[in-house]
This record gives sequence, C-alpha cells and structure tokens, in this order.
Amino acid sequence: MLGHRLASFTRPLTRAYAPKWPRPKPGTSERPPYRPSDPLNNNPSATVTALPDENLTFIHRPPPTAPSPISYTTNPVSPLLRPPTSPSSILPPLLRPSVDKSVPTRLTAVQVAEIRRLRSLDPVKWTRGRLAKKFDCTQQFVALVAATKKTTRTKLIRRRDEEHEANRGKWSEKRSLVAAISQKRRQYW
Repeated sequence: MLGHRLASFTRPLTRAYAPKWPRPKPGTSERPPYRPSDPLNNNPSATVTALPDENLTFIHRPPPTAPSPISYTTNPVSPLLRPPTSPSSILPPLLRPSVDKSVPTRLTAVQVAEIRRLRSLDPVKWTRGRLAKKFDCTQQFVALVAATKKTTRTKLIRRRDEEHEANRGKWSEKRSLVAAISQKRRQYW
C-alpha cells in the first residue's frame, strides 16, 4: 500500500490545456466588431437642410457647450498664442531676473582706501553691511578689500553672539522649543 502511494508521487505531472475544438471559423470572431453610431445623424439638436442644387445634405450641429469667458480659444493662456506687442517680445522671457541687473560701478582707489580706513578705525560702527550701503557695493567686496585682523574678528563675532543670545533670552518657550527642534534636525540631516 505504501509502495502504491509512492508510485503515485513519483509519476511525472502532466499539464492539460484548453481543447483545440470547437473554435470559431477563420475570418470570424466571437464578438461582432464595434460600429459607433454616426453623431451627425443621431444628434437631436442638429438642423438638417437638403441642398437641391448639388444633391447634398447640410447638417448643422451647435457646439456641445456654451463658450465660457475663460475659454482657451477666446482667451489663450500661452503667451506664444497672443499677438506680439512689440518686436522685442519675440524672445522668451529671461529665466533669471538677475541677468537684467546693471553692472555696479567700479570703485576708485580713493574710495577703497576710505573703506579700509573706516573699517580699521571702528569695526563695530563701520560694519560690512554699513560700508556696502555707503559705497554702493557688496558686503563680500568690503570683506575682501578691508578684512579685519583675526583677533578683532573673533571679538566682533563674540560680541555678535552675545547680542544674539540676549535676544534669544527674550523668546517665548514655544519659539525656543521650535528653534531647538530645527537645530537638532539640522544636526542629524
């Protein structure tokens, strides 16, 4: 009896497929092809007019919906579909508006010497931002032209950090918590 069971497990498995017959005849299908109805003949709001001269039929269908004031055909969204306003509008708009900025005027040697003198005279009063506004240049330019000594810079940074810490002491508990959370987030990501 055990041998009979083993023999049934050792037989190879056979696959059975769908029978080949009955199949549809060649050239026919099981479902008839889809033939959509003619929208001109089946439209209830269409007006049919027979033209006797050419033996033709004229069918007028109204548009499916009323034209809206924000229609793409009456009010195109793309600026390329609008008529050009001037010959210079042929080109597309610039991606970076900073390209249109005028080139800053070059500072003279006298102005650079004045920046250095004021910065070394009182770096607390004449900060990079204040000098940049006065001479119409960037803060980076002031930092490159009139760099402070390392000892002076560390004092200025320490003083700035003390001012910031005093301002942080005035914060509410919620704002302090949010700042601590964002600082911890920056630390890990």
